Amino acid sequence: MKKLALCLLTCFAVLQLNAAEAWLTDLPKAQAQAKAEKKLVLLDFTGSDWCGWCIKLHKEVFSTPEFAEYAKKNLVLVEVDFPNKKKQSSELKAANQALQQKYGIRGYPTIIILNGEGKKVGQLGYMPGGPKAFTAELDKLKKP
Repeated sequence: MKKLALCLLTCFAVLQLNAAEAWLTDLPKAQAQAKAEKKLVLLDFTGSDWCGWCIKLHKEVFSTPEFAEYAKKNLVLVEVDFPNKKKQSSELKAANQALQQKYGIRGYPTIIILNGEGKKVGQLGYMPGGPKAFTAELDKLKKP
């Protein structure tokens, strides 16, 4: 029984690491990848270390194995973070502020969805229902 629990815990940890590693911070790189792989770009405008709804969205949706699997097949993930405590380079701060202005972000979390050409195709925020509800909304945006 201990071996099974340890195995499950290890698998969950690996999935969490893979999901965390999938997030980019460079939008041009993400757009190029999305275009090449025929995926959508998900921009997560977040205050990762202070915004309660952002933390809730990450816990209930983005950190789940279900979302990680969906994202692997359908999305290129970009975190546009505005933390209070976490250190960021001045270049990243400037890039994030430019994206915030470009998309008129007024609150967090705000999720902007772009197609492979960089055109905005949707905007989401926190919603109840976990990964199933969130990915259902993303599926609606994939349709022309």
